[in-house]
Order: sequence, then structure tokens, then C-alpha cells
Amino acid sequence: MGLNQGIRQPSSGPKTSLGPWCPEAGGRGSPRLRCGGLTAGALFPLGERSRSESACPSLRAVVPGAAAARWAGGGGAGAVPAPVRGSSFGGGEASPSGRRGWQGAAGGGGAPGEEIQPMRTGGGRPPRAADMKKDVRILLVGEPRVGKTSLIMSLVSEEFPEEVPPRAEEITIPADVTPERVPTHIVDYSEAEQSDEQLHQEISQANVICIVYAVNNKHSIDKVTSRWIPLINERTDKDSRLPLILVGNKSDLVEYSSMETILPIMNQYTEIETCVECSAKNLKNISELFYYAQKAVLHPTGPLYCPEEKEMKPACIKALTRIFKISDQDNDGTLNDAELNFFQRICFNTPLAPQALEDVKNVVRKHISDGVADSGLTLKGFLFLHTLFIQRGRHETTWTVLRRFGYDDDLDLTPEYLFPLLKIPPDCTTELNHHAYLFLQSTFDKHDLDRDCALSPDELKDLFKVFPYIPWGPDVNNTVCTNERGWITYQGFLSQWTLTTYLDVQRCLEYLGYLGYSILTEQESQASAITVTRDKKIDLQKKQTQRNVFRCNVIGMKNCGKSGVLQALLGRNLMRQKKIREDHKSYYAINTVYVYGQEKYLLLHDISESEFLTEAEIICDVVCLVYDVSNPKSFEYCARIFKQHFMDSRIPCLIIAAKSDLHEVKQEYSISPTDFCRKHKMPPPQAFTCNTADAPSKDIFVKLTTMAMYPEDHYRDRLSRDMGHTDRIENLRKIWVFLKTAFHARLRCMCTCNRCTFCICQNFLNSDLLQSVKNKIFTAVLNRLRARVAEWGAMLLADDEGSITHQVHAVRSVEDSIFMESSHGPLFLEARHVTQADLKSSTFWLRASFGATVFAVLGFAMYKALLKQR
Repeated sequence: MGLNQGIRQPSSGPKTSLGPWCPEAGGRGSPRLRCGGLTAGALFPLGERSRSESACPSLRAVVPGAAAARWAGGGGAGAVPAPVRGSSFGGGEASPSGRRGWQGAAGGGGAPGEEIQPMRTGGGRPPRAADMKKDVRILLVGEPRVGKTSLIMSLVSEEFPEEVPPRAEEITIPADVTPERVPTHIVDYSEAEQSDEQLHQEISQANVICIVYAVNNKHSIDKVTSRWIPLINERTDKDSRLPLILVGNKSDLVEYSSMETILPIMNQYTEIETCVECSAKNLKNISELFYYAQKAVLHPTGPLYCPEEKEMKPACIKALTRIFKISDQDNDGTLNDAELNFFQRICFNTPLAPQALEDVKNVVRKHISDGVADSGLTLKGFLFLHTLFIQRGRHETTWTVLRRFGYDDDLDLTPEYLFPLLKIPPDCTTELNHHAYLFLQSTFDKHDLDRDCALSPDELKDLFKVFPYIPWGPDVNNTVCTNERGWITYQGFLSQWTLTTYLDVQRCLEYLGYLGYSILTEQESQASAITVTRDKKIDLQKKQTQRNVFRCNVIGMKNCGKSGVLQALLGRNLMRQKKIREDHKSYYAINTVYVYGQEKYLLLHDISESEFLTEAEIICDVVCLVYDVSNPKSFEYCARIFKQHFMDSRIPCLIIAAKSDLHEVKQEYSISPTDFCRKHKMPPPQAFTCNTADAPSKDIFVKLTTMAMYPEDHYRDRLSRDMGHTDRIENLRKIWVFLKTAFHARLRCMCTCNRCTFCICQNFLNSDLLQSVKNKIFTAVLNRLRARVAEWGAMLLADDEGSITHQVHAVRSVEDSIFMESSHGPLFLEARHVTQADLKSSTFWLRASFGATVFAVLGFAMYKALLKQR
């Protein structure tokens, strides 16, 4: 033993049997007394590395002149603590079976192999005390010449020093050579070299204090109670007393034990963790001494156990009860084999063999009748096992469990466990991801004992037993969906968690921590359940969103119907809303809405009436402005708020005409709500009422969610409507100018005035387009009817000079004359003007009517063709 082996856990070797642990009724005594330096019961070995694999860095850089050291812990693979005598549970020897966790647990019998065997952790170990403490500072005090410095020098040099300095320098042992992976500082005190002020400062910095006395010096033992313990207690708070270790040095000089003298002192001062007798000269129990000192800091007994009452403290029972409730995944009141194996694996990183499970249950059956039920471990049995560990000095087992579930030394859940780091950039929101919803679904199913898809008050109370307080008030029932009995449904349960995540993600992380999310899902922390959405500006740029929760602020005057809108989202009509108590009303409502087949959450927030809205009240995805159609002064408030905060923003707005079942009155505003919406390019007011026999319509909620999902489309529509009127006028003007210019450029005039009816119509008839169409139609028709026209002309010539043939020839002659006239320039037509009388005697109207008919037929055909293509 020495620095080559470092400060180590108790290992096999010859020990001095110094009597039993203060036996009492039932065989249970103080768990703090160490017989010959060892605890009654097994302890943690380091692991399964061989000695050659356990080599650690040298301490030369820390302790000048020291040899290379490591913190040995039982050496080779499968190493276990040495046999121990004097156990208050029968004094049996620890079986060298190498079993872990709760394996081989037995009690009371005292036969070999019935000791609770040590737990060992593998490569993927659960959190240890090292995760709680950054380092351990051990201070040695005592009367002069009791061997304080000799103990430190023997640990460092592995041999008893022939010359002992007045005071040893501070020694630092690196974390990688300690069983708990915690740096350990050992500090010596010398009354000759240090003042009282320096002593007080060292006491305030220490984590544990070893009071050293000489077993052959009665005066040094008396000084323990007359000087050192009162001095230390004066310098520490009553609620946070330092753990003390009584160290009886120079045991090689006597053949008796000082334990009978020390035992009353230990019973008087509960802050004394243990007592160790050792010898610096013989190098006996020196490593064990400092191991117990470190253990007193990392695994204190005080928060767990009350020696006077021989039972665990209420805070410990409360913490272990929560752990049991979390581990009981089917909520049947017992831990079955699968749940025990899961518990063993997440706490100690190793499963239990089937026979080991039966051994654990047999231990419980021997001591309490209702510790095992239906082949499962009950809460009483679970608490009994931990009491057994603590009483046998294996409170590190209980501490391993407690710290795995997030508890600190004061048995409070640590802030690091409840509030893991989560960065949320500006303009981003928080939502639950798929894994979180699966966990919440399993939690709901676990507590929905009657399988009615709703949590009754008793079931909800049972769910919150793992919380230090009831997190949900009666207003939650008016925030999410409930059944007809007012119980929160499955959808309402998920909606409330979604609301909490969106509004206060830190509280959501805290709640998930209470439920044991990171433990049951085997995740690093609750932060893995949260999705941080991307910046809203990016959504606007990409014209698509990945978010699933959208916030709508509902704004309006008092009593305008905002509460009705919120409750209508939950499917409640006016009759159900009247049953809500005033003190149970909620300013929020959240439910799912389907938009284009996608399930989204719409969160409605009732904004109280005020002259100006705060910045927090403006931030949302869509705004719902509500006015009462029966109140003439209701709309004015909505119009004013819109102009103050939303007229120039990109937030979509929708106006709701609430209480539409009542008689509508004229609003006392300059323009009507419909005209107001038209003026500001918004959708028209949406009529809404919750005074229905069934659930109110959800059309407006689908519209609100759609506007929130696609705000860019709404903004673009507003811009197009803003520019629409001006653009139409400008376009018509341009078209008119173009047509007028083209009309005058491409048409030929038949007279010089260009003002009379004849000129206007004739110009149209003589246009190039109409002429080409007319010529083609005439050619096609006349070619087919030429023969019949000649026959009809011969028959009608005798009866009427106005035969068709004559008319056709007349038309042709007129056409020829028109073409000839039109071919002349304006100089030829300069003095010619057709009067109304000339028009009556000409064939102009026949030609005009025919051309108009042809033009109408062609226009209709083109219209049909274009319509068919579209």
C-alpha cells in the first residue's frame, strides 16, 4: 500500500476485528461505525480493469518528489471488497461473486453469500457524484503530535517517514486516479505554524474535516469534543454542517480499540460520518481513511438517514417515491421484471439476471409482507431496499440512483437537470417534436386508467404526484378541449403541452424534467424534446413555413364576443359557455385545425381592451378584430387599433362580425365595416355566432390559420388591391389611346369631314381587316351558290326587277365603285360630301348590316375558341 496504489477503497487483507456495530433491537445499529477501518457491508469497487490497465498519471507534477500513483480499488477483474465482520445484519462475509447492482441482495440471515454485493459501472456509466462536485477538499486537524502529518507523508511516500516536517504541503490527487473521478486536495494543519485566522479560513474552504486523535492519548480524545467539534460548528451554518471523520491514529501502539469511547461521541454528533482507526507507521487503513473522507462528501449520509429514528428522512422518501412512480411505466403500483431491469440499466448501466431479480424480491419478502405483490416490487419494498443499503453503509447506491434522476446533495432537483441549456434566437418560436409527443402520449395512456380518452381529476392528480406542486389550474379546462364532463381529453392534453412550450419553454422543460423525460427516453436532457423554428423572415422569403403552431391575437372591445370566439375554437356553443365560472375563465384557447389536410395548432389570445397595445400584444401570426353587430360603438375600436398598429404591417388581419344572430345596427363610424375592409383591401367582415344548437362553425378558424400560414399571399393581395383601381384606369386610358391611334392610322376615310355618321361607319367598313374577311367569305359563299343564284335570278327577273341577281350585281358594282373611290387620294374626294338623302337611296345600310353580322359571328367564334383553350 502507498502512493503506488494511491488512496483506495477498502480491499482485502488482514483487518482488526474491533467489535460489532452498536447492536440494537432487531439487529440494526449505527451505519457510521467502521470496524478496523471498514464498513459493515460491501462497497463500490472501481471496475474490471487489471492492475496493469489501471496505471494513472504521475503525481510528481502535483506533489514534488512523489512516486507515480494511482487510486487502487480492488485491482483485477471481478474484484470485490474483503470479508467484513461485525455487521449488524449478521456479520456474514461478502461473496466474491462480482455481481452488480441489487444482485444477490439478501438480509438478516448472516450466511455467507447473503451480503448485498457491490455495484460496478461500465464504460457508459450513469452520472456519479463527480457530476455534482467539482473537487473534494479534505482538512486534517487535531492536537499536536497525534500524527496528522505522518498520515499524509505515509500516503505520499508509501512508507513511514523517519523525519516528519511540522506541516505537510497541500497535496492534490488528480481526478483520473480517484474512484469517483473527482480531484481531491489534502490539507494539513499545524498549530505551530498557522494562526487561528488561518485555521478558520481552512475550515470554511474544506468539504470534509478529519479530526485526528491518538488512540493511546486520552487527552487528544477529550479534545475532540471539548475543542474541535465546537470550533468547527461555530464556523459553519447549522443547516449545512460539514461532515466529520474521526481518525484514531497510532493503533499499532495499543492492543485495544478506542471505539467504545468514540461511540457515544458519534451518537451525540450526527455530523460525524464515520470513525476509522489506522496506523501511519504500519500503513494500515490510510487509503481507506481518505476514501471514506471523499465518500463523506460525495455520498453524505445526513440527507438520507436519521440514525436516531433508524429510518430514512422524509425528503429522501419523497425523492425515492417520485423515482418509483417514474419507473413504474405501466402505473400498476409495482415494478415488474422489465421495469426493474430498465431501472437497473439506466442507473448502473448493467441489467439484472433473472435469478438476481428473484434474490432481490426474496430479500424484501423476508423483511416485509407487502414488499412484493404480483411478482413485482411495491413502493414499500423499493423504499426498504434503499433503507437496507443505507444501514449497511452503502448509501452510495442510493446516491447513484438519486443523482441519476437529477437530485443534488440537498435532495432538490438541480437547475441543470430541470433547465438544460436551450438557445432560442430572436423571431423564433418553440414547439414539441415528434419524440416529445410520443412521450406525452405514453404518459397520457399510463394515467388514463379507465381508457375513456380523458383524464379525470383523480387521474390528473395521480399524474402530478411526481411534481412538487400542481402545475395546472382550473382555467386549463377552459383553454383546451374537454369532454362533456369537463375532463381534459387526449387532444386537450397535447394542446396544453403545446401551449406551454410555445409561451414558456423553460416551464415546459421543467415539467418534462419532473416526468423524467430524459431518463425514460434515454436522452441527454429535455432540450431534445424541443424544436426551435427558423426565423419568421426566412419563412416569408421562402414563402413556406415549417411551423405547426400559429398565434392569433383576438382584439376588440369588452363584451364584444371575444370569449365566445375563443370557446368556439374548442367546440363550445353559447349554452356551454354560460356554465363557465368567472374565476375559471382563460385568456387563451388552443386546438388543432386542418388546413389543406395538414394538422396545425391555432392559439387564440384574448387581448384586453386598452388605448394602445404593447409590443408583446402586437407580436403574432394573424390578427382577429372582433366587433359586436348589435353595439353601434363596437367597430370604432377595431378600426382605431387597426390603423394604429396593423395598417402598415405585414400581419394578416381578419374582421369578425360577432353575435351575427342578433339584430345588426349601424356602426357609429365614418364608413361601414364592409367599406372599411374594401378601403384597406382586407377580406370582408366574417359573420360569426356561437349561439347554435351544435358546435359553432370552424370556418373562420381555418381561414385564420390559412392566413397565418401564408402571410405573404395575403400581403401580396393587399398590394394588388391597393394598386388595382389606379392600374385599371391607367390601362383603359392606354388602350383607348392605342385603339384611337391605330384606328386613325389604319382606316381609310371616304370624305374629308370625318365627322358625320357615314364617315365613321364607312371607315370601319373599309378597314383592312374587315375587307379581307369579307372578301374571303364572299368568295367562298358565291362559289358554292353561283349556279343556284343564276337559276333563281332567271325565275325572279320577270316578277321583280329587284331580283337577287340584280342585287348581287348591284352590290358588286357598288363594291367596285367603293374600291375605285377608296383608291383615289384625299384630293379626289376633297369636294365630295354624302348627304342623308344620298344615304337613303344607296346600298350603304345593306352593306353595313351585313358587315356587322359577319363581325359579330367572327367575334363570337373567337370568344368560344379562346374560352375553350382556357
